[in-house]
Amino acid sequence: MISKNQIKFVKQLEMKKYRQREGLFVAEGPKVVGDLLAAGFEPHAIYATEEWAKPSSLTSQLSSLNSHLSTHNPHLSSLNSQLSTLNPQLSTLNPQLSTLNPQLSTLTPDELRKLSFLQHPQQVLAVFSIRNRSNEAPSGAVGGASLTLALDGIQDPGNLGTIIRIADWFGIDSIVCSLDTADAWSPKVVQATMGSIARVAISYTDLKEYLSHTTLPVCGTLLDGDNIYTQELPQEAIIVMGNEGNGISQDIRQLVTHRLLIPQYRPGAESLNVAIATAITCAEFRRRTATK
Repeated sequence: MISKNQIKFVKQLEMKKYRQREGLFVAEGPKVVGDLLAAGFEPHAIYATEEWAKPSSLTSQLSSLNSHLSTHNPHLSSLNSQLSTLNPQLSTLNPQLSTLNPQLSTLTPDELRKLSFLQHPQQVLAVFSIRNRSNEAPSGAVGGASLTLALDGIQDPGNLGTIIRIADWFGIDSIVCSLDTADAWSPKVVQATMGSIARVAISYTDLKEYLSHTTLPVCGTLLDGDNIYTQELPQEAIIVMGNEGNGISQDIRQLVTHRLLIPQYRPGAESLNVAIATAITCAEFRRRTATK
């Protein structure tokens, strides 16, 4: 049984001010929750249906939690051996899990629906601690080429989530966001990443200040730029992507050292969606690396 206070607490995390105050965010679905557990994100609470919480599922889901968090909770160090000897019945499993931190709450599908931000809840909803990864040293290197994405005022949660997925796909470990970029830890963005947020470090900063002090080439896509397919591209660079409606802001444009253009082959066509433009740009940078 889930309480009204639990529902209220989870629902509040839809709002940025509560996520910042609590240092927590919400993730849903076996794929997203599983990827976050595997990456060592610390769960504050897990709410799941019996389908997700059955022993065969928990063995794979929680064994990854054991390897990452055993140093923080003595019960987790013996988790794998406990799971291997558990009775297949959930009623036997729950007393074992109650000793763990966090405590797994098993809900009915109707109860999970009361917590969920999705139209169709997907077996599990977890509340995780936001990991401050801005101080990690990202490699971002594939074949010796290190890339960082810098986002200048991206507003749409779907675009931001897709860009995080794109960074993950192309092996880019770090995304630096301007302070007016959408919050990466909102439920909509987290869901749109499909688990990639577990593997990409997200940080927020004064982007102008950040770019002013970098020693790396700063590349940006601009309407007055040079054809990306014919230009020399640096192997190590910061790639700036701009706001959906206005593109890269004037202050940041002045810091772009490599002005690039994705050529338009049919006049009159609508401008590219920023996530699509990001994918094209990252693909071209990685293609150059692969051919060197």
